[in-house]
Amino acid sequence: MSDARKGELAASLAEVEERITAACKSAGRARDEVKLLAVTKTFPALDAALLADLGALDLAENRDQEAGAKAEEVAGLRPDARIRWHMVGSLQRNKAKSVVRWADEVQSVDSERLAEALAKATKSALESGQREHPLDVLIQVSLDDDPKRGGIRLSEVSHLAERIAHVGDIRLRGLMAVAPLGIDPAEAFGKLARASERLREEHPNAREISAGMSNDLEQAIAHGSTCVRVGTALLGGRGLASP
Repeated sequence: MSDARKGELAASLAEVEERITAACKSAGRARDEVKLLAVTKTFPALDAALLADLGALDLAENRDQEAGAKAEEVAGLRPDARIRWHMVGSLQRNKAKSVVRWADEVQSVDSERLAEALAKATKSALESGQREHPLDVLIQVSLDDDPKRGGIRLSEVSHLAERIAHVGDIRLRGLMAVAPLGIDPAEAFGKLARASERLREEHPNAREISAGMSNDLEQAIAHGSTCVRVGTALLGGRGLASP
């Protein structure tokens, strides 16, 4: 069964890689400028382990409760794999202590209070030996000011970035966004690119732009995305989470 599934994942990964490579070429960019994040939410730990076998070592989850158990299970299945786990879903402050135990990066920071909670939890984890490195974070921005999607307004980015820069134990790496429904993705990602340019003027190390998913990664790469988050195109329809 795992051999058949590995073959499916290998074929899907090759197709996604071809799309990313073609998009980079069209945009005049090098392939290594864009990181592929395999979104394994709702899929079992074995799928994540098989993706790691295939070289996809950046894995993403959107629920802390599922992710913590899955990361632990994958570590048992592939103890030597150098996997980086990314939190890409909405996160409440009371989950900060839990998420810093497994996540290398949180891409969905959308408030000062969440940033402060993550910084406090990270400091504790570093002091106790649960973590070896500070937590990387991205600010999630809303490209249509719809609060239901999560993310802060573009006008609020500078203020939150300044707070993150001074709170300690977390490192600002850039911006994350989802293209809103009903809006041309190219237009949305253009807004994000301009916001990223402004952010880098004040925070030169905040270079990451996490944008683009299965349906719109080409448009995102054309507008400077450095990280595409791909689930369906890699793993298929919604799977069953690990127990």
